[in-house]
Amino acid sequence: MKQKIAVLGPGSWGSALAQVLAENGHEVTIWGNNPAQIDEINTYHTNRHYLPNIKLPNTIIGEKDLAKAVKDADAVLFVVPTKAMRSVAHEFAKVCENTPYIIHASKGLEQGSHKRISEILYEEIPQAKRKEIVVLSGPSHAEEVAVHDITTITAASVDEQAAKYVQQLFTNEYFRIYTNTDVIGVETGAALKNIIAIGAGAIHGLGFGDDAKAAIMTRGLAEISRLGVAMGANPLTFIGLSGVGDLIVTCTSVHSRNWRAGNLLGQGKQLDEILENMGMIVEGVATTKAAMELAEQLNVEMPITHTIYRVLYEGKDIRQAAKEIMLRDSKVENEFTM
Repeated sequence: MKQKIAVLGPGSWGSALAQVLAENGHEVTIWGNNPAQIDEINTYHTNRHYLPNIKLPNTIIGEKDLAKAVKDADAVLFVVPTKAMRSVAHEFAKVCENTPYIIHASKGLEQGSHKRISEILYEEIPQAKRKEIVVLSGPSHAEEVAVHDITTITAASVDEQAAKYVQQLFTNEYFRIYTNTDVIGVETGAALKNIIAIGAGAIHGLGFGDDAKAAIMTRGLAEISRLGVAMGANPLTFIGLSGVGDLIVTCTSVHSRNWRAGNLLGQGKQLDEILENMGMIVEGVATTKAAMELAEQLNVEMPITHTIYRVLYEGKDIRQAAKEIMLRDSKVENEFTM
């Protein structure tokens, strides 16, 4: 059935998901607070800063007014940076006049509160102004989805029917959705893999080979799993699409802005310079701080995350940091939930 979908956030991922929905026959409006960007979408059907050389479907309508964008929407898809999620959700709640499904496709933890994105949405959007909340996450790059590369991700919700609704909205011959009810695990994997991707990029920038890359990804997954389980996640989620799947794609691809940031750190660039020139949010930087604080609160050991935190926030020499983590006390491997 044709649905009316409002996409909040015309970045690369928001634009690519809007394209999928429009190609599936849905009525799609995309909202953003950059007037020139919205004008470009409406006039030229492009979003060159985020998806160069991609022509968006002519049926996608750009909208500068949030109330108009979400009016009568069957579903609202939030694809804004984590730091903006609470304010955008708050503004949405003020102008929403019906009860749409709420979907989010962002990845991170809120600074200070350490809350997952669905928790922010539950807090800011009253039950009278929404149906259930669904998380859309997994191994995916907007640049590849936009050119119809095969992509498979997860829709997670505590309400299985809501997850199936999102599955039906998005699934087509190049974009496949699986459902999951472990929202905590899916959101935790989505957020924390960005930290490990910074480390994987740094390993490459320092000139280390495939052995080192495999090690940081594998031990990184152990850290993600430990913290996730401590938060209440199902450990099996972390060997699925939103766990190891997303970790692999983010730690190995030049499309990953977190990997690129780490790679430049490994080459000796300064963090401020990297972030200024990236042109997009590097979610892993802020998530590293939130994850470190959360790990201390829950008494979870996360040595890779701690090392990356020291490099990002304390100015630790990155080559020395890599050496020190290798010289830690020896451990047994199978301490999955310890």
